[in-house]
Amino acid sequence: MNMTHSSTRAEALRGRKWWIVDADGATVGRIASRIASVLKGKHKPSYTPSMDTGDFVVVVNAGKVRFTGKKETDKVYFTHTMHPGGAVQTPVAPLRARHPEDLLLNAVRRMLPRNALGRAMLRRLKVYPADKHPHAAQM
Repeated sequence: MNMTHSSTRAEALRGRKWWIVDADGATVGRIASRIASVLKGKHKPSYTPSMDTGDFVVVVNAGKVRFTGKKETDKVYFTHTMHPGGAVQTPVAPLRARHPEDLLLNAVRRMLPRNALGRAMLRRLKVYPADKHPHAAQM
């Protein structure tokens, strides 16, 4: 009987690295895909899809990310409360004014799996709108 064995053990996951990403002037989708890849652990040779092998990511200057084309004026984030008439549409400009870090956070969150593993990956993402962050000791 042929069986596939995972070479990744729980002991190997204890040494998670911390990555710092400067998002100043970066395109939202391009930087979000790189961040999601590091959170998943795809940059490691020990990557296993069913295990959380990723690292921590600290993003600074998330409020300075940019969109290409007319997305800055035309893009709308859609959510629904699941009640009649509960559609909520939020354009980019008010979201950038209120919570600029949510632009990048939403992009990364939607690139991760929609299950408990994806939620665990998202907990390791720290996003800050300016260049100051409280994780200097981990770097």
